[in-house]
Amino acid sequence: MGWSHVYNQPVSEVIGQRFQRSIALLGSAWLLSALLGFSLGVVAGAKEGSKLDSIISTYALITASTPAFWLAILAVLLFSVTLGWTPTCCAGPAGVLNQDVTLVTRLHHLLLPIVTLALLGIANITLHTRARMLELMRSEVATHAFAQGASRIDVAWRHGLRHASLPAVTLAFASLGELFGGSILIEQVFAYPGLGQATVAAGLRSDVPLLLGIALFTALFVSVGNMIADSLYAVIDPRIQPGGL
Repeated sequence: MGWSHVYNQPVSEVIGQRFQRSIALLGSAWLLSALLGFSLGVVAGAKEGSKLDSIISTYALITASTPAFWLAILAVLLFSVTLGWTPTCCAGPAGVLNQDVTLVTRLHHLLLPIVTLALLGIANITLHTRARMLELMRSEVATHAFAQGASRIDVAWRHGLRHASLPAVTLAFASLGELFGGSILIEQVFAYPGLGQATVAAGLRSDVPLLLGIALFTALFVSVGNMIADSLYAVIDPRIQPGGL
């Protein structure tokens, strides 16, 4: 894959080292955004027109239009500078060797970047899951269940979860590329030494081999995510299998 003149290392080694740090950030933020986004979307769809639905929908719409770097800067100003609850930057304390950083310290440095990145990924999953839940609640299946005395929560639990999970799974895995793009900005704001920061450094210093290597790796990463999502469809809804009813 060539040689990186910015890091004076083979491109494959730079990507491997940096991705080990980024996967902790990306993986945690992805899992958090998928679980919370799906849960909030189900609750909002099941409680259509309620105050809770209005709060969740308003939050999702505002967050969906919020720039990642702006939210990250606000998070640093509030929680790191003003309140002093979290570190302002980096993957560990300044001046401490990487092997001497404890797991608790790493998690402390990762906490704010993870939450910030996850907040940006929750919105789309929430809105799409809510739309699917509303579609179900207005269907003949829900009408029949309501006529038999079932509540909206019962219908959401028995029928809505599987109905809404397909678009949620699709969006969750399709958002891997979007999360990586967001992590570039998040890593810059928090000075986190991951693959996103290496991408910016390669772009600013015209490290073409590293840029091409990261582009290839990112495309492979997103493609594998989409392939996993496609393979999960048949598990969630057996009717998608060949010969399914």
